[in-house]
Amino acid sequence: MILIADDDPSVTASLALLLRRSGYAAETASSPDATMAAARRPDCELVIQDMNFSRQTTGAEGLALLGRIKAERADLPVILLTAWGSISLAVAGMKAGAADFVTKPWTNELMLQSVHTALGLAGASGAGADEPALTREELDARYDFGEVIGSDPRLLRILQIAGRVAATDASVLVTGESGTGKELIADAIHRNSRRRGGPFVKVNLGGISSSLFESEMFGHVRGAFTDARHDRRGRFEVAHGGTIFLDEIGELDAGSQVKMLRVLQDRTFEVLGSSQPRTVDVRVVSATNRDLAELVDRGDFREDLLYRINLITLHLPPLSERPDDIPVLAGRFVQAVGHSYGREALSLGPSAAAWLKRQPWPGNIRQLRQWIERATLVGRHATLDADDFALVAGMERGDAGRDALPAVGSMTMDEIEKAMIVKSLRFHGGNISRVAESLGLSRAALYRRFEKYRISP
Repeated sequence: MILIADDDPSVTASLALLLRRSGYAAETASSPDATMAAARRPDCELVIQDMNFSRQTTGAEGLALLGRIKAERADLPVILLTAWGSISLAVAGMKAGAADFVTKPWTNELMLQSVHTALGLAGASGAGADEPALTREELDARYDFGEVIGSDPRLLRILQIAGRVAATDASVLVTGESGTGKELIADAIHRNSRRRGGPFVKVNLGGISSSLFESEMFGHVRGAFTDARHDRRGRFEVAHGGTIFLDEIGELDAGSQVKMLRVLQDRTFEVLGSSQPRTVDVRVVSATNRDLAELVDRGDFREDLLYRINLITLHLPPLSERPDDIPVLAGRFVQAVGHSYGREALSLGPSAAAWLKRQPWPGNIRQLRQWIERATLVGRHATLDADDFALVAGMERGDAGRDALPAVGSMTMDEIEKAMIVKSLRFHGGNISRVAESLGLSRAALYRRFEKYRISP
């Protein structure tokens, strides 16, 4: 049963009719006390409540009622409804535990989507409270997570939550360092949702200037500005019926944040050069490597926008904290890169796997794939070993191109010496005399190191 709490009979009647026509059982209440009495019933699954039950327009009554509901039934989702919507009231309601915030007049489509999402998340969290942690095999049997590689317990927990919320339209914020695979998680949420047959539109907000934001995101009509020779569909319109992935959302400037908030709040926008509002049906997944809460404290990111995008937050751990996943990831990349370069027999040796696990990986998964591609290009054998990756590490530039040495702790002295000998051999085309001279060694000393490191000149 869905409870509608509002002192306006026209509101309760229209909402009840909408919900019943959509297959939901609905009841109404016109006062805070009547709302509490109905909310205590075990069959009450959701409350849609007004923020004002008298002539007051501050929203204090609604916040007080929300507090009473959450004190007795913390797991009961509540959607706040008011004609006096404001930033501060919306944020206060979400902080107090509201599942969503809808302003009057509402659109039926948006209201039903909010109801569906709130009920879906309540069911997902209820099922997840007692559900044991799933193994990778169990997750793969339930969901399509084939592109996300690894079995680290924290990664599996993230996938388990992603699988549960994918069936809803809840907005999801994926956080983590650059290169940790945030886009893969967003794509996995889309592929496991009811929107899987629709488009998955990726937008790098960090690469869109403020002057082009409206045209890129909402489109434009011919003649909207000097170079607008044709109508253009925006990213939101292209994503209609599917999912839009807003990468680097922390890079939005203040003006663009205001425009983004409107479309995320009521799913309407205006095409640049047109005054006709359009409605869009999209699932929103955002990502950032920045601390948005810190940006809010500094005044660089809108708090109401943060609450719109982070109904569910998934934080990806850095690769250095998933050492057991590194050989698995590396093996998959070796296969893919080997196929791209026509070296299908290419494989990863045990020494390379052990060496890779010891690296700090500041660039995370993206850096690992790059190193494997480089090792494939410089390696001469069918099996990539630690020497190949030591050479790649030696190619890495320091912070400002001044320090050509590998990162501290990434290589032992023996590994460094062996890598330099192998590099010199390749540079001098196998000429032993020139190699010895360049390294400041005698030929005899160089041959002893060949034997020590099992190097074939």
